[in-house]
Amino acid sequence: MSVQRPPVYFDNAASTAMVPEAVAAMVDAWCHPGNASSLHGAGRAARRTLEESREAIARDLGARPSEVIFTAGGTESDNLAIKGIYRARRREDDRLRKIVISAVEHHAVLDPAQWLADEADAELVVLPVDENGFVHPDTLRAALVEHAGQIALISVMWANNEVGTIQPIAEIAQLGLDAGIPVHSDAVAAVGHLPVDFTTSGLSAMSVAAHKFGGPQGTGVLLIRRDVAAVPLLHGGGHERDLRSGTPDVASAAGMAAALRKAVAGLDDEAVRVAALRDRLADVITAVGAVRINGARTVDEKLALPGLLHVSIDGCEGDSLLMLLDAKGVECSTGSACTAGVAAASHVLLAMGLDTATARGSLRFSLGPDNTNEDVDVVAGVIGEVVDRARAAGLLAVAGGRTGGNS
Repeated sequence: MSVQRPPVYFDNAASTAMVPEAVAAMVDAWCHPGNASSLHGAGRAARRTLEESREAIARDLGARPSEVIFTAGGTESDNLAIKGIYRARRREDDRLRKIVISAVEHHAVLDPAQWLADEADAELVVLPVDENGFVHPDTLRAALVEHAGQIALISVMWANNEVGTIQPIAEIAQLGLDAGIPVHSDAVAAVGHLPVDFTTSGLSAMSVAAHKFGGPQGTGVLLIRRDVAAVPLLHGGGHERDLRSGTPDVASAAGMAAALRKAVAGLDDEAVRVAALRDRLADVITAVGAVRINGARTVDEKLALPGLLHVSIDGCEGDSLLMLLDAKGVECSTGSACTAGVAAASHVLLAMGLDTATARGSLRFSLGPDNTNEDVDVVAGVIGEVVDRARAAGLLAVAGGRTGGNS
């Protein structure tokens, strides 16, 4: 009787397993009572753990400890940056109503920006991207000229979470500095996988999520310079520099700091290792034929996240590929979002110029510290059959549509 192997996990861009160092740090914090705002000994001990975690995160991200604001994750960090900075800028000058974002932002940026447009009289300026997902600084320069004196803030992600393209953040940040406009970056996909230095980047604010690099889910930080004003979303105690009220989650802060320390310490070697696995996985998948690799990897590997492979497979639906692979014990994600139960092509892929059919036939494989050559071997053993079945299902669906088959 054969022993069933555990599933192969290639969805680390969605969430990683917690590293042992993070688990140990959290367990240690959980074993001690104390609210970090209390003045007695237990409270002071909790505060010490919190502040040591803040200092460690600041050190690993090239920031000052006072610039580290703990949040409940990347989404809250993005919302606090987008809504908070916009409102502060409008208080200073009511003409500052425009928010400049890229067309490939995560919904954690797109949605609060759209909410401000719907509810707070903001106007969105959306920067296009090229076929590889790059935001070209010249498009931002043109927007700065066209909307001079009207822009409240700029937000461009550090690296794209779907296709892995790394944006020219330093140049974008410098354009904002030169124009006196705060620049925020969603760096959730980048931190722990790329060298990130907040101070030298020139950014005004930057969002980070712990669970993308071996830390706990539901924990993150917003790095925000001391000279950048923001209106808080939460009120009730004035914690976290009066920007994020609420009892600090000391254990999660400690877990995030431990995970980040490990990720940054091993960054170079791990990037080389997962890039080699990614390249081998790309060879395995493209061998089935009629496969397109998306993102910057085809232009310059240095401009792409090392552990992310995004492909479009002709004649297939991404959802079919996903479920067939899952049945074979391979876990990845589709290149499409699902809203209200209806599959829709990814806004990122459409912004890059892919047609709807190609965008819907896409998969994202994201590698992490636990992935090995044996995992790639598993994909090699099943991908041919999976693609054949998905293509057959697609042909049947087309034929059924032509003949008026039942839906």
